[in-house]
Amino acid sequence: MRRLSLFAATCLALTGLTISPLLGTGPDAGFAAHAQAAAKGPSGLPLPRFVSLKAKRVNLRVGPGQDYAVAWLYTKSGVPMEVIQEYDNWRRVRDAEGTEGWVYQSLLSGERTAMTAPWKKGEATEDFIDMHREARSNADIVARLEPGVVVVVKACNGEWCEAQADGTTGWVQQNEIWGAYPGEAFK
Repeated sequence: MRRLSLFAATCLALTGLTISPLLGTGPDAGFAAHAQAAAKGPSGLPLPRFVSLKAKRVNLRVGPGQDYAVAWLYTKSGVPMEVIQEYDNWRRVRDAEGTEGWVYQSLLSGERTAMTAPWKKGEATEDFIDMHREARSNADIVARLEPGVVVVVKACNGEWCEAQADGTTGWVQQNEIWGAYPGEAFK
């Protein structure tokens, strides 16, 4: 069994963020994402939806255009984002901490990634997220993931998601990640 930490879980971990006070997390910026009736944005894709950062450096802007100030700078690709609005070629996104802003659409990827239990990050307890060999709670544990580890999500069945972290593939409970809606199933 492997134990993966936020730092050991690789190049997908969130590091090197530049923070600006222009955007923050408000009381309504919670972690629980709720799948709503599948509204379609101007792109024809559903809103909201999960995506990931394609580029290694992505500016999160306060408005949909290059003339708007940069509020955050993400310095790793693969970070999960939730698209909540579209305007022309710009996407309003929310990260796992609830921070919202605008990103140019070509900097986003349809590859699904997720963050393990970001709501548990920073807690003193050793509350790990178990990755199982099969999609059942009594299956062998193949890895223990710290809260905040970014995983690549291959599929979800509504209760479990098949994920990969640092070369290890297994199943995590869907309610232990941020990057798939409750009950959402996809391959």
